[in-house]
Amino acid sequence: MRIDLMAGASLSAAALRAAPEPTILVFDSGLGGLTVLEQVRRARPDARYVYAADDAAFPYGRLSESVLVQRVLDVMARLIATHRPDLVVIACNTASTLVLPALRQRFPTPFVGVVPPIKPAAETSRSRLVTLLATPGTVARSYTRDLIMTYAEACSVTSVGSANLANYAEAELAGTPVDDAAIAAEIAPCFVTAEDGRRTDVVCLACTHYPLLRTRFERLAPWPVTWIDPAPAIARRVTQLLGSTPRDARSDEGPVLGAFTGGATLTDALRASLDRRGIPSIGVDPMPLTLQ
Repeated sequence: MRIDLMAGASLSAAALRAAPEPTILVFDSGLGGLTVLEQVRRARPDARYVYAADDAAFPYGRLSESVLVQRVLDVMARLIATHRPDLVVIACNTASTLVLPALRQRFPTPFVGVVPPIKPAAETSRSRLVTLLATPGTVARSYTRDLIMTYAEACSVTSVGSANLANYAEAELAGTPVDDAAIAAEIAPCFVTAEDGRRTDVVCLACTHYPLLRTRFERLAPWPVTWIDPAPAIARRVTQLLGSTPRDARSDEGPVLGAFTGGATLTDALRASLDRRGIPSIGVDPMPLTLQ
């Protein structure tokens, strides 16, 4: 049975909207959640924000399901105790499709997850050739296959699991981008031409890291396609739960507090990049990943 990743929690929307200047925690294994943070901040500029990156365990795709579930539960327990958010956005497809049920069972805090944008892709496509670009873990999840069967039955969906693009996106933000050939090789399988001449016309970006590379995707694509980013839908769901910005609230986006679990990747170049994205202050609360 498919879990509604966008649901939020059992708390009523009215109760959530009652919180003045809510605190929203956006969580990811690394830096991909910045694409979601950007959209949510536009929707609720008055809120307080914490961007939490479990960089000590990045990338999540290398972890077994049991290890990943326990890791996210442990990290989230500390984050909730420290920051007391009114709502948490799990801005990671891997964690959303696997860990959200356990999070909702353990914590009363409402959670909103990321859904691979299969439904809008199928609705947008005219050629009926759609590609899902994700991590290998997301491609393999039964949740993802269920989405395809439910919402894209009339389409031919090509699933492409990239083992490298998330790392390339992190490198891009850190000021050490990979060359065009490496990215072109990763996205090449997304572009399919059918025997009758139809071509892929929509690509779902089912990893929050990938929109960080969207400009390069567009430049390197063999032909123009529509790239669908799930972040705007996540922002709309947050607004549904928390309500729109009150009339008497400030409309400018305040600074975001950064919280990392490792900090080894926090070079001067990356700190400068995060500062430009509204995260001038970064704290490191070490939580080393221990694999048995």
